[in-house]
Amino acid sequence: MNPHRRFFLSLVVCVLGGMALALGASLARAQTGEDLRSVASQKPLPKRLVADYGYWSRYQKPVYSAAQIPFSKITTVNHAGVSVNADGTLTVPTGPGNRFLEPELLTRAHAAGVKVLVLLGGDFSDAAADPGTRATLVSNLSNFITKYNYDGVDIDWEYPTDSTDRNNFAELGLELRQALPSPTFLISVDVPPWGGLYPFKRLAPQIDYFNIMMYDCAGPWDADAQLNSPIFWDHRDPDPYECQPGGSADGAMNIYLNKLHLPASQLNMGTPFYGYYYTTVAGLWATCPNLDPTTGDCPNDTVLSENYGTFIKQRVNQQGWVRQYDLIALVPYLLRADGGPGFITYDDPLSTYLRVWYSDWDRGLGGTFMWSVDADYDGHSQDLLDAMHLAIVDGAH
Repeated sequence: MNPHRRFFLSLVVCVLGGMALALGASLARAQTGEDLRSVASQKPLPKRLVADYGYWSRYQKPVYSAAQIPFSKITTVNHAGVSVNADGTLTVPTGPGNRFLEPELLTRAHAAGVKVLVLLGGDFSDAAADPGTRATLVSNLSNFITKYNYDGVDIDWEYPTDSTDRNNFAELGLELRQALPSPTFLISVDVPPWGGLYPFKRLAPQIDYFNIMMYDCAGPWDADAQLNSPIFWDHRDPDPYECQPGGSADGAMNIYLNKLHLPASQLNMGTPFYGYYYTTVAGLWATCPNLDPTTGDCPNDTVLSENYGTFIKQRVNQQGWVRQYDLIALVPYLLRADGGPGFITYDDPLSTYLRVWYSDWDRGLGGTFMWSVDADYDGHSQDLLDAMHLAIVDGAH
């Protein structure tokens, strides 16, 4: 047995016996304000806790904006919504009900000592392909960051597809660092759990850290009901090709630490604040009926992405749903109590705590992050974020 897994399983035995009570007490304190001390009195977190925050959450229900972000529990915000175009220009949402800029976000974050990065997606393959458009991108981005007082950029290039993309990404990383010097500015890169065609050796000296997007093992791109984000790989899965390689947090860390040889301190492990609801299957790994004849996958409209705070939380052992735990993968899922169709894969406060503790303190990563911070909010509490924070604080002691 993997020595990390053996050690961690011994911890889990203890955790399953007492952690639920500890988490419950912690969450209760957070909700009653018992631990809402002034930001100035908080000690800096010993690990990174990065919150991906989409601008659109200000316009959804319940509203989630800078006023709802508990800045004392995080180190960094990735502000999502800006994209790059093929010519190197930026698209920044504007107008009523669709405005990206949120000055209060920067004000509140900086007052708490929290960095705010622009999370940049879009057409990197074209924008980075030509030295001229690449220079335009770097200039536009650095000007935007400076003008609006951001602290850097998180690059979300999904995904480089060939050696040309890989080389252009390396050049982009070098030029970004020249325009956004360290330590004044942070640069991070979002990467998949299997590694992929990223120029890791050339990027590593230029950027501050990589964010491993350890989620979406489940979804309508599968033929059967998978777990969204296993902590450990369950070898009973009859269709490992749906998720492997990098089909678990443990497996992804093995790739980045042992094959790509990146320093643990330069890695953040991702955790999802959402899950997938398979509407037509009744169990883990059950095959979807009426597979799409073109793709061989579940029909798109039968596998739904749902947030923890506003959909999944309300169904945990309620509304005809029963929680189960995969004791190998160490993550929960929901089934219908009557045995009918319905399977929900997700993370709860316990699995979130275990993932963060294992990543940060057993494997020694530099931190963790989530997609996305608003998805945990039910209008009153943020249980998953509280669990992430608690795992970092507990590990430090």
